[in-house]
Amino acid sequence: CGGYPGTTLDKIDTDAQTFASWGVDFLKLDGCYSNEEEQQKGYPLMSKALNATGRPIGYSCSWPAYRGGLPPSVNYTLLGEICNLWRNYDDIQDSWDSVQDITDWFFDNQEILQPEAGPGRWNDPDMLIIGNFGLSVDQSRSQMALWAIMAAPLIMSNNLRTLSSEARAILQNGAAIAINQDPMGVQGRRLLQERSHIEVYWRPLSQSASALVFLSRRQDMPYRYHTSLAKLNYTAGSYEAYDVFTGKTLSGLSATTEFTVSINPSGVVMWYVYPKMHHEHTQDDGRYPYIRQKYRMSSSLRFHMPRVVPPSLL
Repeated sequence: CGGYPGTTLDKIDTDAQTFASWGVDFLKLDGCYSNEEEQQKGYPLMSKALNATGRPIGYSCSWPAYRGGLPPSVNYTLLGEICNLWRNYDDIQDSWDSVQDITDWFFDNQEILQPEAGPGRWNDPDMLIIGNFGLSVDQSRSQMALWAIMAAPLIMSNNLRTLSSEARAILQNGAAIAINQDPMGVQGRRLLQERSHIEVYWRPLSQSASALVFLSRRQDMPYRYHTSLAKLNYTAGSYEAYDVFTGKTLSGLSATTEFTVSINPSGVVMWYVYPKMHHEHTQDDGRYPYIRQKYRMSSSLRFHMPRVVPPSLL
């Protein structure tokens, strides 16, 4: 895309073997300056060539972004067979407007896109821009939360040498990372768009847990949003909610308990919600809440991403 020579169809096998010999773990194959016929041939051929190297190389395809991102122009069944993740939509820019535009496109089309995601095959709304220049701290938390709800790949685009402590805390948030990388791999959904410009997003998680995100599209002041879990389609029972960005736990929630969350303009409140009885049955062995134990991180800047392997190697 920068104008340098790319991979031509007759060099795909050579390039794949070369990447493998270099110890490459991840390849993103873009489509700049190619045409529809070349893409139709090239993306499957590169998948086959990467598998033939014997090295597990995560394979990111930009193919759907060049075909409008939606069926019938995009065959997501085929993509799931040949790619580990794929760029569906426009490149992200370093701005809150860009984050909102991408979020809107993905959730406006969630009925089509959500079922296509799962372990080893992910929709990719593009990079995290947290730690660059365009987002406030609240907006940075919002992108992290929304990308976690979408089960999106978390690929940083920032300069680690100039990363602020606020951005670092968001990128290292163990609870947000755990939600993002939940082993069930179910992409979340938008539940509500309120007239107050508050939106609610939800994602089912392992161990009967779930994630909720309350997003404010307002620009004026913090908004106090009143609701209950029952209004968000939760069944009767007793729940606890762990606030991902404050670290506080809200106990004693029944499905019908009315509660209020205060959401900053262009900010989020993100909860990890779990049934209280499940918590009581498992707390003695130190494994619960799952989110705080398994993904606790040290103060050093470490990121653990599970190796993504092409489906044919699994």
